[in-house]
Amino acid sequence: MTRRIVVLTAGLSQPSSTRLLADRLAHATVTQVSARGEAAEVEVVELRELAHDLATTMTTGGVPTAAVERAKQLVAGADGLIAVTPVFAASYSGLFKMFVDVLDPEAVAGMPVLVAATAGTARHQLVLDHAMRPLFSYLRAAVVPTGVFAATEDFGGPGGLDLEARTTRAAAELAAAVVSVGVSTTGPLDPSRDEDAGPTPASEGGFEALLAQLGR
Repeated sequence: MTRRIVVLTAGLSQPSSTRLLADRLAHATVTQVSARGEAAEVEVVELRELAHDLATTMTTGGVPTAAVERAKQLVAGADGLIAVTPVFAASYSGLFKMFVDVLDPEAVAGMPVLVAATAGTARHQLVLDHAMRPLFSYLRAAVVPTGVFAATEDFGGPGGLDLEARTTRAAAELAAAVVSVGVSTTGPLDPSRDEDAGPTPASEGGFEALLAQLGR
């Protein structure tokens, strides 16, 4: 099975450290999915290229342009999402939030999501837990435990090894979550139970009967 990974990157320059981090996370995730016996394809949504379309969408009552609609459909059809933003004023960028605001309410509900951010210094790393994670939790996404923050010094500097380790760990968590989507964790049905056999004695008696059984 081929899993679809969509990458949201909100870097404003070309090239940008945000896109660099997004590409690293995407590559690591594909590697981790492959290690679990499945394939993965990556679609990148470069929000910088949608800036005018997003402004138009927001100022016309939320009616998406064709480009915004395509991006929305990519996200909604993903098996997993990698969301990367630069830090502005201790939070995600306005461009990033504009795109999230035009998503359908259920677009990422239950979807495995890896959150990441970039900034000039490490003092901004709390943005992952104070802004990114709450945002996607509100959207009822399944945010993986490890988020990835990268400061400028982490690219080719002394923090490079730590960044690589965090990237690998986060990608492994996302890959595991993506591969497990659609796999039943409830166990096999009891073959002696007939779904058409009608209600059980406990359900016939309602909540009081259930409490009585628990008290035995």
